[in-house]
Amino acid sequence: MTLPTRQRIRPPAGRDRGTRKGSGLEGDRGFVSDQDWRRPGVRRTLGGLHLVLLVLLVVIGVGPMLLLAKFAITPTQDIIRTPLAIFPHGIAWSNISQAWNDVQISRYFLNTVWVALGSWFVQLLVATTGGFVLSVLRPKWAALVNALVIATLFVPAVVLLVPLYLTVLHPPVIGTSLINTYWAVWLPAGASAFNVVLMARFFDSLPREIFEAARVDGAGPFRLFASIVLPMSKPILGVVSVFAFIASWKDFLWPMLVLKNPDIQPLSVRLPSIAAQTDLGVFLAALAISTLIPVLLFIGFQRLFLSGAGLGGAVKG
Repeated sequence: MTLPTRQRIRPPAGRDRGTRKGSGLEGDRGFVSDQDWRRPGVRRTLGGLHLVLLVLLVVIGVGPMLLLAKFAITPTQDIIRTPLAIFPHGIAWSNISQAWNDVQISRYFLNTVWVALGSWFVQLLVATTGGFVLSVLRPKWAALVNALVIATLFVPAVVLLVPLYLTVLHPPVIGTSLINTYWAVWLPAGASAFNVVLMARFFDSLPREIFEAARVDGAGPFRLFASIVLPMSKPILGVVSVFAFIASWKDFLWPMLVLKNPDIQPLSVRLPSIAAQTDLGVFLAALAISTLIPVLLFIGFQRLFLSGAGLGGAVKG
């Protein structure tokens, strides 16, 4: 007896490779199928929920920033009496000029830029070199050092304030106190275990074949680091840069402890001290100016930040 030949059952046109519309199978990625989405009641309900959620996100995320921008150019009496009214007595552009010139926000703004740039450079230097040694070079003691670095993440930052302050006050090698110098902020900022771990995990995802090929061609550790690893790590460099810059920009406790001279204090330290003797409208204008750089920084690097947030995509296959 002849057995029937098996024939392959092909799906109908337009339904293969996960494009089964309305079937509720592989092609449907959401919790609502295409058939349910075609119903007017379901579509209107979900569309309304999406709109409400979008409005809530905009109000919660952007609302305080817009309100601060409005207060920055609003007269003080209007801020106190009718804070939500839209400029009932005009716009006070003089708040910005007074905050920049009379309150000397320009000096403190420049101090903050210097503090943030130095902290960013030191953090990026330590994170990239530390991650390169632990992930790419991988010496025999890399596992122990990696475990010690991760262990420091479980130590509260407040516990380290006293020994760190004593170290800055009496450096072991230099012998000269670093108090009232930017080095007292820059150098401790480099001891960020989170950035080192983040950079090392990204370097782990890079293909090892490229490193081996570079070593065969005669590339040393410095050439491997500068010419191969860093150009392939632009996404994670952007992420670490944004984290480091914003964290340094808004840091308050440590700069207040080591920068006691008002002439070199950043905005995060100086603004609370001048709040009592400054007009409310001018003070809110100063606050708006202090938030300008972080907002522009994120807007300018948002694509690089979001592309590197997943710690992937270093090499496209």
